[in-house]
Amino acid sequence: MRAFAPSALRRLIGACVASGCVLYGDAALAAEDAEPVRTWPGGHHYQRSMRSYAIPDVVLVDADARPVYLRDLLGNDEPVMLNFIFTTCSTVCPVMVKVFADVPSRLGPAGKNLRMISISIDPDNDTPRQLRAWADHVGERVRWRLLTGSVEAIRSVQLAFDNYRGDKMAHEPLTLIRPAGGQSWLRIDGFASPDELASEFGRALAR
Repeated sequence: MRAFAPSALRRLIGACVASGCVLYGDAALAAEDAEPVRTWPGGHHYQRSMRSYAIPDVVLVDADARPVYLRDLLGNDEPVMLNFIFTTCSTVCPVMVKVFADVPSRLGPAGKNLRMISISIDPDNDTPRQLRAWADHVGERVRWRLLTGSVEAIRSVQLAFDNYRGDKMAHEPLTLIRPAGGQSWLRIDGFASPDELASEFGRALAR
């Protein structure tokens, strides 16, 4: 996949979100409490399910090159919204990033404690410096952390969240929501709009 200049990236994001583009083939997943794929006005498709995950004991690094102990980051009681991206992705990731950027404005007071986390699946190229430059282009928010790490650590995280596909080019859209520490994760496979994701977040908090 080729990298986009910031202006081209913004145009791609706008076109994808405006048209509700779907950039992958739908795949049904066997999971506890799985629901059928939802098709919404505008062409968005996603499947929701509840999952339990064992967080691996790995150390990642953020865009400022600070070490991040993933278990500690995800071990508190604050709600978490997590996805997987890589900075040179030109298909799935721009849409996911645009949705992430727009969700907080849809949440109001309910989102004041939300931690948003994006983990790169391309650690060979996505150094902290690269993540910082990319964050400046996409408008990273205060409570949105971008993480990378060693190849082994990133693979462990992907395997733990059932997101490992062996090749970054096989990347699929995935958003994970955990309302509070110790609770199950709401897994969103596919594309949800900012309003839909905000609605799912509200439902998760109300469980």
